[in-house]
Amino acid sequence: MAKRSSRKKKHGFGTWSIWKKLGVILGGTVAVVASTGVVLVASKMTKIETTELDTDKLNIAETEEEIETGYVNVALFGLDSRQDDLGKGNRSDTMMIASLNKETKEVRMVSIYRDTLLQLDDGSYNKANSAYSFGGPEGAISLINRNMDMNIEKYVAVNFNALVDVIDALGGLDVSMTYEEVVHMNNYCVETSKVTGKGYEKIEPTNPGTYQTYHLNGVQAVSYSRIRYTEGGDFVRAARQRTILMMIAEKAQTMSLSTVNKIIDSVFPQVSTNFTLAEMIGYAKDFQKYTIGESMGFPENNTTDMLNVVGSVVIPSTLSSNVADVHRFLFGNDGYQVSSKISQIEGGIAAKAADRSTGTVSDDDDVYYRQDYDLGDDDYDYDDDSGSYGNDDDGGGDDTEDGSGGGIEGDAGGDGESYPDEGVE
Repeated sequence: MAKRSSRKKKHGFGTWSIWKKLGVILGGTVAVVASTGVVLVASKMTKIETTELDTDKLNIAETEEEIETGYVNVALFGLDSRQDDLGKGNRSDTMMIASLNKETKEVRMVSIYRDTLLQLDDGSYNKANSAYSFGGPEGAISLINRNMDMNIEKYVAVNFNALVDVIDALGGLDVSMTYEEVVHMNNYCVETSKVTGKGYEKIEPTNPGTYQTYHLNGVQAVSYSRIRYTEGGDFVRAARQRTILMMIAEKAQTMSLSTVNKIIDSVFPQVSTNFTLAEMIGYAKDFQKYTIGESMGFPENNTTDMLNVVGSVVIPSTLSSNVADVHRFLFGNDGYQVSSKISQIEGGIAAKAADRSTGTVSDDDDVYYRQDYDLGDDDYDYDDDSGSYGNDDDGGGDDTEDGSGGGIEGDAGGDGESYPDEGVE
């Protein structure tokens, strides 16, 4: 039987919010609509882009097929897409594994840090988020299976800008921000508004060095979640994203049927999956039975560095130990042993990590950032100095965990440097 083992350490509730978001959008909303009839569900589901993947290209770990039969493992991708296209060529802002225990109905989440140095299908080493851009969902799933000994065959991808419509339908969010964050949010709003065709009002920041709560519409909240030019860089940006997604999930649980339909009509066309219609309806019907368990980040033990060509990266310490941690977290003590492939990739990561940059290396420009005005001398610094990133319950820095008012929840780490945007060289 598939059972979860007890855990010595909790990993925080922040990172499971992407599953809640996807579950509410892709499952919970459908479950509500299902009460009015399967025909209506089917008509709504046809708005989702369904695809077929070549399983021979997914690098499914053979040693895990029997061990993980008690679970459904799904890859979740939040994409930075400006076109009506959710295939290759898009960067994945968010990469996660959702594991459903079919017996207990518990869902556990693993968030894959997008700048993690991993091996791609062609044997090269690059950031994890480059896999979707180079190979679409097949390439991204293959990367997860290859580097983490997983057996994932199913995926769900969502255009991250779809959150603008969701947040507006929910009436906006109340978010705590620093002076610095307000300034950067305003700068991001210019391009987010242009891409989505949605409006916003510029907020004038007040009281440098303190948190203030602001009511944000969709453009503003999504722009806030894109901020990376603060202390902690991309690591704190990931925390902002999880905070926004958690707040969306909380508000979505009380939304009306008319709001559900409005969200479905605007968001489902921006969703891609290889789940069949029958599978989606089946999981939606059981949605109320699911419980959200603990979550963790991968690699939980890591260092950061700047490499030639690749740019800023998160380096597993070590890949083998981090992969073993993920398997224990998701599947308990099931006798799993790290494969020889993982050991080989670990050696390649070490060799690539030795190619440190001796000059200035920048990633792709942050296409969403438009600097309308400067911070001047009013920068607000987060107290993040641990040198690595993880979901530590100990927190770190000036974080808040106010579920009703936003703020950045419980993410310690970062090396204190802000690099230009992620992306694919």
